[in-house]
Formats: sequence, structure tokens, C-alpha cells
Amino acid sequence: MFTGIITDIGEVRALENRGDLRARIGTRYDMTSVDLGASIACDGVCLTVVETGADWFDVDISAETVARTNLDAWREGTRVNLERALKVGDELGGHIVSGHVDGLARVVSVQDEGDSTRVTLRAPKELARFIAPKGSVALNGASLTVNEVDGCDFGINFIPHTKQVTTWGDVAEGDDVNLEIDTMARYVARLAEMSA
Repeated sequence: MFTGIITDIGEVRALENRGDLRARIGTRYDMTSVDLGASIACDGVCLTVVETGADWFDVDISAETVARTNLDAWREGTRVNLERALKVGDELGGHIVSGHVDGLARVVSVQDEGDSTRVTLRAPKELARFIAPKGSVALNGASLTVNEVDGCDFGINFIPHTKQVTTWGDVAEGDDVNLEIDTMARYVARLAEMSA
């Protein structure tokens, strides 16, 4: 489990196909405190640490994960939002995030508004029904509040702090981003289906 509060921006240092995709990610985390087998959300995807060094960790990424996320676009030098797994007693500053990406949302417009940036994204139709104004979504691992919804399109406002401490300062029209819908929205929709 995660909170969607990004705690580091890592960088892809190496990629190697070995049946699965092996990625080496540089980080500022104290790697002496990260056990093998630990979960780290990388752009919102829960991945397992399989090897570590002084300032890096390796993860294996299955073909299924590559096919369902934007990780197929990773290249050496790609900046990656990172978050370590939630510990009992940690502050829950965002919302409950599982690290299980539901699909990809596409950035359809980026517009500066003062110091903030308004981004409109388009969700797949099957996921759009779970996105509500003032609800939460995780986009590339970041917990964000939805401003407005219009069909499959929804808007997010990024304040300067968020753009500085995540990769959202680099967003561009046409980007595909990992979308995880709010777990509570999923259960509410399921309850409504069952009671109908």
C-alpha cells in the first residue's frame, strides 16, 4: 500500500530484457534501509526490489505489467516518481493507493494558470465512471484531486510544489500516464451494481 505522496524522483539508469524487463533505478533513498523484496511504487506501479546498490535498486517488470502501463516508454534517463511502501503509523497524506494500475490516461491539454498548471486528461471509457469531481486518482503514482469531469475527460491542477517534487513539471500533451482509480470508488460502484 502507498499514499500517492511522491518521496523521490528516480532515474532509469539501465534497461535489460531477460525474458522480463530488468530496470535499474537511481535514487536518493538510503538503500541500506531497503530490503530485498520490498515494494517501491515506480510511476505508480508497485514493483519488487530484487537487487540494490549504494544509490540504486533493480526491479523485474513482467510483460503483463509493461503491456498495461506506460513503462514501455522508459528509456535510460527517464525520470520516475518513487514512493516507498506505507508503514503502520505513517502519515496518510494522500489517499490509499495499491500500486495496481487500472489503465492509461492521455494528456489532452496543458495550460498554465498563474504559477499552477491545469492538465486535462482522457480516461478509458470503462474507467471514466469511477472518476468524480473532488475525488482522488493516482496519476503516475501521485495522489491528486479531480477538479472537474466531462465525459471521459477530467481536469487536475498542479501547484508549483507538486511540479517541483514530482515528474509532473515535465508533462506534455499526448503523454500517456498510469491511472489508478480510487479504491473506494471501485467498491461504491460494485455495491451499486449488486443492489440494482
